[in-house]
Amino acid sequence: MLKPEITVKRRKNTSEVPYLNILERATKERTFLILIGLAFILAAFATFNGQVAMWFGFFFAAYAAVANDSIQSLGTFIESNKDKKWYILWLFTGLIMIGTIAFSYFYYNGDVTYQRLLNDQGNTKYPHLEQFSYFQIIAPVVLLVLTRLRMPVSTTFLMLSVFSADTSGITSIVGKSVSGYALAFIISFLIWYFGFDYIRKHFKKRKAHFGWTITQWIVSGSLWSVWLMQDGANIAVFLPRQLNLLQFLIFIGTIFFGLGILFYLRGDKIQEVVSEKVRISDIRAATLIDFTYVLLLIYKLFISTVPMSTTWVFLGTIGGREMAVSLSRRKKGSKHKTKAVKIIGRDFFYASIGLVISVALASGANPNIRNAIIEYFTGLFNL
Repeated sequence: MLKPEITVKRRKNTSEVPYLNILERATKERTFLILIGLAFILAAFATFNGQVAMWFGFFFAAYAAVANDSIQSLGTFIESNKDKKWYILWLFTGLIMIGTIAFSYFYYNGDVTYQRLLNDQGNTKYPHLEQFSYFQIIAPVVLLVLTRLRMPVSTTFLMLSVFSADTSGITSIVGKSVSGYALAFIISFLIWYFGFDYIRKHFKKRKAHFGWTITQWIVSGSLWSVWLMQDGANIAVFLPRQLNLLQFLIFIGTIFFGLGILFYLRGDKIQEVVSEKVRISDIRAATLIDFTYVLLLIYKLFISTVPMSTTWVFLGTIGGREMAVSLSRRKKGSKHKTKAVKIIGRDFFYASIGLVISVALASGANPNIRNAIIEYFTGLFNL
């Protein structure tokens, strides 16, 4: 006797149904979405009081800037030290942060940004305001959302653009950042392409000598310090250009405890941008990447006090490496080369999205910038 055929209805994978996938992700991120929604609402009320708006923006900026930029300044350090206790890494970076910012505070008479926002003559393209616009206050909240989406956007573009007095404050950052990306990509590509065989030969053994750990901590500490010299301005932009002692203590205390949260979460969502790269967890590869990156930042730091997107320099550094490694590997086929191009293109695309959002927020915050942008595009269409 033939058994009746039984039809089993297969449950659809939520990834096959776009709206179900979005709903599932939204449910998982429910707490985060509620907090972000409240932040946008509270930001509107904060605009009525300059002091409230200043501290509201600062506290959000302190965590958002470090969290998003952790992939470049601390990403390889976190990835290659997964076996270490999180609080050891926290205390190491926290003490370096305190020393770096304290030096600027005392040497530059209350300026914690190494003159990124205020020059010797007391002039600035990013003036401190008594009253803040809604677009300025929500800038760090938008940055938190982009960080949650694992987008390595430029905090410099996003945070400083909304405070720029005119378009020159934006164009100067863009020019220095784009040149930094190109320089980083080329130098990193040359190092890894021509040194690939040597590096592969000497890095072939999985176990690295303990000396590499010491070297990496020195290099990573130096990178973190130089990053603070460049990007500390992104956090301090909400505060007066010269801080009193109480403001200074709040400034370093907020960053210090924000770092603790970041290390406890092991870099959080944005860390995946680093984790997906080829053998980035190898402490020797991580050290070489950080060494290349820190040399470029030091070079860019001393040639000009114009703020720069360190994110773009970092993406150029790892992008050049990824391309060089994919071209140097002897595996047949183009699968790994195609993957490298996709990763580089995606990271660059996300960084570009951050730039567009930054300009949009800046135009909303400053009518002078808005009018300049309108005039620019009007002139293009009239050609």
